[in-house]
Amino acid sequence: MCKGIAFFCCFFLCVFASAQKKNERFEISIKKTVSPIKIDGQMDEADWFNASPAKDFYMVLPMDTSMANVRTEVRMAYDDKHLYLIAVCYTALPGPYMVESLRRDFAFGKNDNFLLFMDPFDDQTNGFSFGANAAGAQWDGLMYEGGKVDLSWDNKWTSVVKNYDDKWVFEAAIPFKSIRFKKGITRWGINFSRLDLKTTEKSSWAPVPRRTTSQSMSPIKYAFCGEMMRGLYEALPAKRRGAYAKTSEQLAPLLTKGVGAGDVVMIKGSFGSRMAPLVEALQRHFQAPSKAAQA
Repeated sequence: MCKGIAFFCCFFLCVFASAQKKNERFEISIKKTVSPIKIDGQMDEADWFNASPAKDFYMVLPMDTSMANVRTEVRMAYDDKHLYLIAVCYTALPGPYMVESLRRDFAFGKNDNFLLFMDPFDDQTNGFSFGANAAGAQWDGLMYEGGKVDLSWDNKWTSVVKNYDDKWVFEAAIPFKSIRFKKGITRWGINFSRLDLKTTEKSSWAPVPRRTTSQSMSPIKYAFCGEMMRGLYEALPAKRRGAYAKTSEQLAPLLTKGVGAGDVVMIKGSFGSRMAPLVEALQRHFQAPSKAAQA
């Protein structure tokens, strides 16, 4: 791993944007630590105060035309074995944090969370994601096809979340041996994402327009139900097939499994085709968490 440190010394992390390099101006320089960093959710090491912050996040949802209302600041550093990150997630409204699960790879849209997306190949296609919800549950996966994340990939890394009255802090150490990267390049692609459910705001360090997200990262897929629709479903290219079932009740669990936070869904059918169960299933699946937990 020591060989890889040579290019980190004068190394910039720039934004990871799928399809095109649209945000080259978003760069954060990272410095080698001068003393050990303890992963405890406290920003009290000198290296953190000497690090350049990534801040002034852009709103992604509900609108993508303004700066985020909820403040987030991120700093990064490294040593011979680890890449370090600390994210300070300030709160805008009083009350407990919204956490639905303490399980690893929790449902993104049901938890206050912070995520790191990085492209250590600088190919705008492949990479890694790491993060946590406000209660400290970890979230990690392999990025592919420019923005999709395979959550079946789990690796060993360390993180701690500490809650305060006005913020929650996520601190992490990611071993270089846990990830792959392309040798010889002088920068990696990167972006940070924040979801705050109390304000229903999703934000990112570099702007990610909703239209770009849906078109570039997630192609439109179609789901059908009813015997008469089977032929149409089978005629679609594989990448456009969402799901098929004989009835709307059978289709409902397939639909909720395939739809994520931020996706746009259109449901169309005649009165006799009984589309109401699909609408009701989506409403139940994406309703605000009924249990608010504060770690």
